[in-house]
Amino acid sequence: MVGVFEVGAVPFNPDGWGPPDSAAAASTTITLPLHVPFAPFSRSDKLGRIADFTRSFPSSNANPSNRPSSRHGAGNPADSPFDFSHDVDAFPLANPEDDSSFRLVDAKPPPRPKFGPKWRFNQNRPQLPQRRDEEVEARKREAEKERARRDRLYNLNRSNQNQQRREAAIFKSSVDIQPEWNMLDQIPFSTFSKLSFSVPEPEDLLICGALEYYDRSFDRITPKNERRLERFKNCNFFKVTTTDDPVIRRLANEDKATVFATDTILSTLMCAPRSVYSWDIVIQRVGNKLFFDKRDGSQLDLLSVHETSQEPLPEAKDDINSAYSLSVEAAYINQNFSQQVLVRDGNKVSFDEPNPFANEGDEVASVAYRYRRWKLDNDMHLVARCEVQSVVDVNNQKSFLTLNALNEFDPKYSGVDWRQKLETQRGAVLATELKNNANKLAKWTAQAILANADLMKLGYVSRVHPRDHFNHVILGVVGYKPRDFAAQINLNTANMWGIVKSVVDLCMKLNEGKYVLVKDPSKPQVRIYEVPADAFENDYVEEPLPEEEQVQPPTEDAEDGEANGTTNDVEDKEIVAQN
Repeated sequence: MVGVFEVGAVPFNPDGWGPPDSAAAASTTITLPLHVPFAPFSRSDKLGRIADFTRSFPSSNANPSNRPSSRHGAGNPADSPFDFSHDVDAFPLANPEDDSSFRLVDAKPPPRPKFGPKWRFNQNRPQLPQRRDEEVEARKREAEKERARRDRLYNLNRSNQNQQRREAAIFKSSVDIQPEWNMLDQIPFSTFSKLSFSVPEPEDLLICGALEYYDRSFDRITPKNERRLERFKNCNFFKVTTTDDPVIRRLANEDKATVFATDTILSTLMCAPRSVYSWDIVIQRVGNKLFFDKRDGSQLDLLSVHETSQEPLPEAKDDINSAYSLSVEAAYINQNFSQQVLVRDGNKVSFDEPNPFANEGDEVASVAYRYRRWKLDNDMHLVARCEVQSVVDVNNQKSFLTLNALNEFDPKYSGVDWRQKLETQRGAVLATELKNNANKLAKWTAQAILANADLMKLGYVSRVHPRDHFNHVILGVVGYKPRDFAAQINLNTANMWGIVKSVVDLCMKLNEGKYVLVKDPSKPQVRIYEVPADAFENDYVEEPLPEEEQVQPPTEDAEDGEANGTTNDVEDKEIVAQN
């Protein structure tokens, strides 16, 4: 038998929505279901959940006052008309004791993600095992971090010990700036790095001097069979500036070019952004011509040591490891090395003209001067005197060589002992030298490129004892092609010529007169000063030494040598500096 569901009378309103007014006034009594509580409904009340199976409640034995309140009420079940989950009177049980045995189907809290950010910092959870390669990489990273931390602490401690001495050695100008000098312009090195200029292949105008052949047996020298560095006291080396060169004067009178310089001055300009120590170049504008000169006794005649290193050097000038003493020692080593590695059998390769600076009968070092001309503009050419020190036969053709020497004075400053590392880790030794002497190596490379040398030989010369700066040994000789080595040390030829072209263009706008280009001793920039016409004629003289430290005046021959720009031996200068 199927029950019949009776529907109450529903009044019909043909005139609008909802029950008619007459029906509302006299409505028929509607029978409501039994045992269903009636709760008034207001539109301001918020509807909640009828049943929430995700919430857990205390057992019935707990204090009834601790039961949670309704979702929207204030603790009274009657405040929420649709939340009957805690209203026991609304749903009376047949047996109240069954309430203690009642359990929800799933009362567990929602699971937490295992791989979330909280899991990383939860020390109680066991970590998942890593793969083998991940463990190895993690250990490598930790080891590298620890090694870098130790290196930072080591370098910080050592730099803090002598930080003031290092700054005092750097912050010293190569020339005294006089108050009457007029500063015209200052150029930061950041603008030099953006310059670029391409020059066509140069032409050789003249080659002077004579060259001796390179001794290939020096390529087989190792630290185990080192060779003593000899001294060539009777050999004359010339450091003549541009305007004192008779060949350049002749070429200027013949109007062969507009700009004249030497390879030493050009390489200083080209590698200026790598320099740290101060230097200066004298610029003379005569008519429509430019002459780049150096002062007598200029810093350009010496070789910097440890210039770009972070390791501080002693400040005292009489210290054998000071910047000045090391520069003199490096120049002395470089000169003697360039003559020792030659085959001294009297066989020489002579060129168009003899050495323009030597007198007849003088013993002259093996050197050839190549006067080369570059085209900078349609109306502007540059002539530079470039040097090569030796020659070698390669496939029945003569190849020019430049000879230079790197010197080790104390392994504790560089951190690499050449006697231990040079034979097995030559690349590490060269990398250390590139870090500590970046400017010097770049200048040597630029000079080899300017001279169009086929090969540049680098010798590794070390002291016999770290405290003996007079006796040295040759530990090895390595050869490089200049352009390949330039690419290895990130030396851009176009950028080098861009720097020269910008300086030349700037100087061509100046009036006739004398100027000096000075590298700022404390900032990466150069400044141009206008100086009097008689500046640097007598050169600046240092403060006189006490009488007990003064040396005997030079002989007439020595005075004549200085007048010609010659140096018999840099060792004599070093002895004077030490006294």
